[in-house]
Amino acid sequence: MKTSTEIASIAKIVGMEKAVEMVAKAGFDHWDFSLFDIARRDRITDGVFKTNHPLASSNRLKFARELKKIGLDNGITCNQSHAPFPVRIQGIRDSLKYAIECTAEVGGKICIIHPNNDKSAEENAEMYFELLPFAKEHNVKIATENMWNWDKEKDEALPAACSTPKSFIDHINAVNDPFFVACLDIGHAEMRGHNTTAVEMIHALGDSLQALHLHDNDKWHDSHKIPFTMDIDFAPIVKALKDVGYKGVFTLEADTHIGKRAPEEVFDGVCEMYRATRKLADMFENL
Repeated sequence: MKTSTEIASIAKIVGMEKAVEMVAKAGFDHWDFSLFDIARRDRITDGVFKTNHPLASSNRLKFARELKKIGLDNGITCNQSHAPFPVRIQGIRDSLKYAIECTAEVGGKICIIHPNNDKSAEENAEMYFELLPFAKEHNVKIATENMWNWDKEKDEALPAACSTPKSFIDHINAVNDPFFVACLDIGHAEMRGHNTTAVEMIHALGDSLQALHLHDNDKWHDSHKIPFTMDIDFAPIVKALKDVGYKGVFTLEADTHIGKRAPEEVFDGVCEMYRATRKLADMFENL
């Protein structure tokens, strides 16, 4: 079982180029291309704000090629990417083809594109139908992900697109295309209020499950911590993945672990991320 991790949390401190290098040196087999800088949400206007990041420029593909080379020079490849969100914002939705292009440019096989939290499977399918011909041209699969809303009064998660096994399967069936697959976010599946579990989701998704976002939480909030540091029991989750014959990569999304470390402290954090992910991968292999 191969391992990977998102690079956004590392790149905030050391830049994407150094992040890919660190991920390789820590021991990961792959890297997950965080593409959020293509179109960043402006929380004040609920639109998109301009950035000076190379991914937000016409040179984004050149930048992607440079990252790919850094990975290859250090012995790792990109397995998947994560497109900008939330897709309800038109400026972000307009950027999704750029995300697919960048994924293809680095050799990634899957681009995770969030559904609109508050739309039905049929409504979200319209967006995915628009993108699928372009994705197929670039030989990149699109993965939808289980989401969450929040009930401020009950202080717990509320249902959202793909947050239950039925909703997730409804989304997969509404599109019904081999280039449209599932990315299960383990932490989201274990949040209080969703009345489901990651194990239940895995068994429901079966062969549609081709990507993961692995992280830990207190089974209440979306904490995005490294596995084995909070309350999720990963043993039955790994067994469920084995039971359904999961053939994807174990991709970590513990994007709060690095935090605001000093640059010289980041690599130690990346190594901690790798050890937790490798432990999960070894658990899978040993079953």
